Amino acid sequence: MTFGPLIPPEVLRTLAAPVRLLDARPGAEPYAAGHLAGALHADMDAALSTALAPGLDPARGGRHPLPAPAAWAAQLGAWGVGPDTRVVAYDAAGGGLAAARLWWMLRAAGHEQVAVLDGGLPAAQAAGFALTSAAPPPVPARPPYPVAGWKRPLVDVAAVERLVRDPAWKVLDVRSRERWRGETDPFEPSPGRIPGTVNLPYAENLGPDGRFKPPAVLRSMYLELLGGTPPERLAVHCGSGITACHTLLALEAAGLPGASLYVGSYSEWCRSGRPLARG
Repeated sequence: MTFGPLIPPEVLRTLAAPVRLLDARPGAEPYAAGHLAGALHADMDAALSTALAPGLDPARGGRHPLPAPAAWAAQLGAWGVGPDTRVVAYDAAGGGLAAARLWWMLRAAGHEQVAVLDGGLPAAQAAGFALTSAAPPPVPARPPYPVAGWKRPLVDVAAVERLVRDPAWKVLDVRSRERWRGETDPFEPSPGRIPGTVNLPYAENLGPDGRFKPPAVLRSMYLELLGGTPPERLAVHCGSGITACHTLLALEAAGLPGASLYVGSYSEWCRSGRPLARG
């Protein structure tokens, strides 16, 4: 039986083993200072991308490229994750950094039993879960997960260049409205956007309590954005392919699966010499 894509913290206590908790907050320090008991750290730069690889060139793949499927398979095995393991991913940003990216990578590897903890650490603490700084006990390694390749749709920079000119498609930028308009960008050398894109910030997937909006609300929001375009003809990007997965998760929760991820995102596009739009 599958579960997800979202799980409230109250349900954590009821899950039968095997369950693997993965803390997807970026950086080692927050995890070391306090995490849910038994959770392993899934670092955004070291495990969920090749951001730390020698010679990384954001102009070719963006700031957070996906690891090779074989490397991801080995990482899952090292975490003790097999096809029978239920995985719950969490962060402290409503899934945006980077629990939703972890969810997408597991689903793209063919793993069904994965959910994001709705509301993340703040919701878990409000539900009575304590944090610990103690290292979890060693996890018995398992063989590499059986990953043959990414099973969810991906588009590259050349495809995006075509799709923004194709009226049958929409290309969605989920960065803040200020970054999309090119008013500011703390991460990229050239503020702006990919010409021809539409904008709906990923933060608008969340309600004031930091949890995802109800599925019916998300569905209405995205059907209005799509305007008749099937979700299978939607390509989603952000700055570097992390928060775009938050919107892919929201679409899944809304019953609108099938959109593609552009991993390189604006971090690749703005360094590629292609045109930029502002305003």
